[in-house]
Amino acid sequence: MAGTGEAKGVLLLRDDSPTSVVNLTVHGIGATPRELGPDEAQVWVSVEQFEQVLDAVSSRSDVRLTFDDANVSDVDIALPLLAQRGLTAEFFILAGLLGEPGRLDRSGVRELSRAGMRIGSHGWAHRDWRRLAGGEVTEELTDAPRVLGELAGATVAAVSVPFGSYDRHVLRRLRRAGAARVYTSDGGRARPGSWLQPRNSLCRDVDGGWVRAVLDGSPPLKQRARRTAARVVKRMRG
Repeated sequence: MAGTGEAKGVLLLRDDSPTSVVNLTVHGIGATPRELGPDEAQVWVSVEQFEQVLDAVSSRSDVRLTFDDANVSDVDIALPLLAQRGLTAEFFILAGLLGEPGRLDRSGVRELSRAGMRIGSHGWAHRDWRRLAGGEVTEELTDAPRVLGELAGATVAAVSVPFGSYDRHVLRRLRRAGAARVYTSDGGRARPGSWLQPRNSLCRDVDGGWVRAVLDGSPPLKQRARRTAARVVKRMRG
């Protein structure tokens, strides 16, 4: 994913890009505009926490920022704070939930695109892609990127997997659907050009120690081994 070098840090990988990157995932920021599920509340952060992360990554070329779920805070809070720091990010949108309470609407997607942000697909209705039935497969993997591409005025070929739930059948469907890059929730660092990209989610207890550990820390051998084993299991199961 080569860039022009005009923006700092995130997403735009130059000729001197690092051998590995850290993908961070943001879900929601600030006041909650709708009722959240228990799991969703765990990944909602304050404005102060979000700014702390931005300041830590603003000068780094080995970090990518991504956003899931198309919450209104993507435009209301994240977009101006990214612009202040000259950063870009990739926003994975739920095409079938546009305009729902607390979610972005179509104009919000267009605003992100006009501001130079990348648009990706998070599917249609936040379903588990391992449990899709009938026409849901087409909705999630084909219709969603098509609708988002029409709004963004560009092909949408990157996807993020809802709930981080995938198996060999999901990956095969994504390849058939033409997904150019697939982001998961597996954690750890990633090779910049890999088709499958693990990410690290910001959680409500994120602080400076967490940021330093994720960006620069070296996980214990047992943790790295567990992550590797989990990824292998996910790719083979189904």
